[in-house]
Order: sequence, then structure tokens, then C-alpha cells
Amino acid sequence: MKNFGIVGVAGYIAIRHLKAIKDTGNQLVAALDRFDSVGQMDAFFPEADFFVEFERFDRHFDKLKRTGTKIDYVSICSPNYLHDSHIRFALRHGADAICEKPLVLNPWNVDALMEIERETGKRIYNILQLRLHPSIIALKQKIDNGPKDKIYDIDLTYITSRGRWYDISWKGDMHKSGGVATNIGVHFYDMLTWIFGDVKENTVHLRDDHRSAGYLELEKARVRWYLSVDYNDVPEEYKAKGQRTYRSITVEDDEIEFSGGFTDLHTLSYQNILEGNGFGLAEAKKSIEIVHDIRNSEIKGLTGEWHPFCKK
Repeated sequence: MKNFGIVGVAGYIAIRHLKAIKDTGNQLVAALDRFDSVGQMDAFFPEADFFVEFERFDRHFDKLKRTGTKIDYVSICSPNYLHDSHIRFALRHGADAICEKPLVLNPWNVDALMEIERETGKRIYNILQLRLHPSIIALKQKIDNGPKDKIYDIDLTYITSRGRWYDISWKGDMHKSGGVATNIGVHFYDMLTWIFGDVKENTVHLRDDHRSAGYLELEKARVRWYLSVDYNDVPEEYKAKGQRTYRSITVEDDEIEFSGGFTDLHTLSYQNILEGNGFGLAEAKKSIEIVHDIRNSEIKGLTGEWHPFCKK
């Protein structure tokens, strides 16, 4: 049995980490969040110590170490801009880090963390669960076994509408979340480069507080992409059904169905990590480079290959 700490336990994604720790037969020893609405812990680890102040959490880790309790892993579910700091905290205390996506906001943060890995001998893992989704694995196998010189045409559309709270929270702050492409798109870029190869061209057609769109040319694909948190972008037929989310990936006009199958991917990710097979810094870096470039590139407007939703 391994001992875990968790940072950001009040966040909506944290429950998947709590479940994964429980499902893999391990123990949560201590949790941190500045917000104290953490009743979800009772369903998994009611005996875990809880802190709302980082300084006391840090001191508790030191106390545990001095009294012979080793923390093996720290799960990080905090806001994006804090990931780098919390990863460093984990490694300083002799634990491996398991971090939600995006791992960090900038490529040079990845380089610095690689150095800290070498210094401490500890590992940093990123949750990249799309690589474990059965439909995505099947797509990769299909592409790997297909014609070696074929260039695929892909449309990626992901609209996950958010309420007014979004702009007030850290997620609506570009400096804290990285913006829409980083916050809701980074795992799609990871998936695409995992299957279709490295980036040859990265063009941004649209970028504001709620939407981002552009064109990615990969070694084996031409990708038109559109990401949005604006309810107005949800197609009318989906609104009529009461839905606030629309997700579509087409490859050569064939729809890739992956709306289901997400329930246990965090648990599967944890199983792989515990077996020494998780996704590390090298796997995470490509998608971090892509979203950094999207965030900092000149907006081209509707030129070249642009996504049809841009006209909305």
C-alpha cells in the first residue's frame, strides 16, 4: 500500500483522483485546499488529515517524514498556474508527483522540472487519459497500420459551455489557466500528436476569452480545430435536447465516437503509474509547446484552412 497526499482536493476533478487512489488499494494520508467544502473525502478517506493553509500542509509532511511515515505520491489537482510549484513541493518531500493536465503552462517549465527529476531521482507523471481511451487507441492502431504516406483531414470541435462564474474564477484568467486552448484543449493536442506526429504548422485564426480556433498541420494530418466555452456556439439541435456540450472529432469525415468510456480512465492511469508505466515529462512537452504557441501567436483571421464554426 502506497501513501498519498493530494493538493486541490476541493476541485471538481479531484474526486476522480480520490477514487483512483481508493480503487488501486492505496491510502490518502493528507489533503490540501484553500476551500473547505471537501465533504467528498468522506466517501473515500474520512481519516485523512486536511489543511487549508499550504504552510501547515508543508509542516505536516515534514512531521510525517520525521516520524517514519513516507509519502510516496502527491496528486496535484490545483489551478494550472500552481502545478509547477506543487510538483516541486512533492519532489522536495521525496514523493513522485501525479499531475492533472496541463502539466505546466510553458515549455521551459518542463525543462526545469526535468532537471529537478534528475536531482531528486523522483518522477513526475501527467494524466493523459485520452491515450488510454479504447476509441483513441483503436484510431491510433488504424493510422499506424494504414498507408504510410497518407495525410488525413481532421476537424476537431469541442464546446463545453460555462456560466458567468467562469470569467470570475482563475479559469477565466489567461495568466492562471493559459486560456481556452490550454484549459480545455491541451489533452486533444496531446492525443493528435501522439497519433499523427509532430507539428509542422500552427496557425491561430481566432482567440478571445471564450473561444479559440486554428489550424494544425502535423506529419500525417491537417487539423482544423475549434474550442469554446460559450453556450451560443452549441449547435441548435443540441440545445433543443437540453445539452450544453458538443464534442466532435472527424477523421476523413468519419466521426470518432469517444463520448463514453471515461469513467475509469483515471484509475487506469494510476494503475499504469504504480506499475512504472505512466506518462512523464517527455510525453507532456509537445502539447505544452502547442498551447504556448497558440497563446502567443499572431491571430491570422479567416485565412487559409479555418474551421467552419469560426463564421459563427
